[in-house]
Amino acid sequence: MKVQLTRVDDAFHLTGKGSSDSLVHIDASEKVGGHNAGSRPMELLLMGLGGCASIDVVIILQKQKQVIEDFDVIISGERETIEGTQMSPFRSINVHFEVKGQIDAKKMKKAITMSMEKYCSATAQFQSSAEITHSFEILRG
Repeated sequence: MKVQLTRVDDAFHLTGKGSSDSLVHIDASEKVGGHNAGSRPMELLLMGLGGCASIDVVIILQKQKQVIEDFDVIISGERETIEGTQMSPFRSINVHFEVKGQIDAKKMKKAITMSMEKYCSATAQFQSSAEITHSFEILRG
C-alpha cells in the first residue's frame, strides 16, 4: 500500500491520495498556524478505524439479509500524553454504531463482533496500544 501527501499552501494544508485517486484534505488547527481546511491526522486514524469496521459490518448485515435504511458510526477516542514527549496516542476508543432499518439485534451484535475481532485490520493496528470497545443502537422509524 502506498499513499501520497502533497502540500497545498505555505502552512500545513495537505491533500492525500491513495489508490482510489480520491483526495483527502488534512490540515492543522488555526491555533498552530493551520487554516482548518481539512481533518487532523489523529481524526483520520479514528475515521480509518470506523470506516474499516463499517465496511465489514455492512457486508455482514447484507449477507444476513438485514435491511439497512441509515448507518452512522461515532468513534470517540481518549488520548494520553507520553511522559517526556509531545506524543499523545489513543489509549481508549469506542466505536458506536447507530443503524436504522429492519435489523435483528443479535445479528447486529454478531456482525460488529466479527468485524472487531476477526476482520478489521485497523482494529488490529490499535489493539496493542488502546482499549477498543464497541456499542450499537438500532433506531426505529
